Amino acid sequence: MKLNDYLAEFADADPEEALEMLIDFSGKLPPLSSRRAAEGQPVRCRIQECQTPVFLWVDLVEGKVQVEASVHEKSPTVRGFVAMLTDGIVGASPAEVARLPDDLLPKLGLQETLGMTRSRGFKGIVARIKRDVAAAAATQAVAANAKRDFL
Repeated sequence: MKLNDYLAEFADADPEEALEMLIDFSGKLPPLSSRRAAEGQPVRCRIQECQTPVFLWVDLVEGKVQVEASVHEKSPTVRGFVAMLTDGIVGASPAEVARLPDDLLPKLGLQETLGMTRSRGFKGIVARIKRDVAAAAATQAVAANAKRDFL
């Protein structure tokens, strides 16, 4: 999972450098697909724990995680976190996502720099992704079992 490589890059950085690295990721968040952009910003996709509006769509495609996200450009720290996280887990298995730490700020070396408000929001983003991946995996397992039982 590419996220482990990203986290390793942060391990040796001091807090100021780590914050710069996170902000650099903000420019790497891809635009939404036309299908998701047409949806607008549904409340069901909003991360409620974040003060900054963050919208996530999580899918499993052939058993691999796919994530799309929308975060305003005027929130580079949050946008950078989302870009790093979503790019870092694309193609991961549900089991890999389930093993993600609930709190990534200590691994980024930014727990003191970003404080409690950002910590709560970032934990909410990780929790949502983990929940949505688990739900999608369960749905796919039920569908696969139903298909097998039908045949």
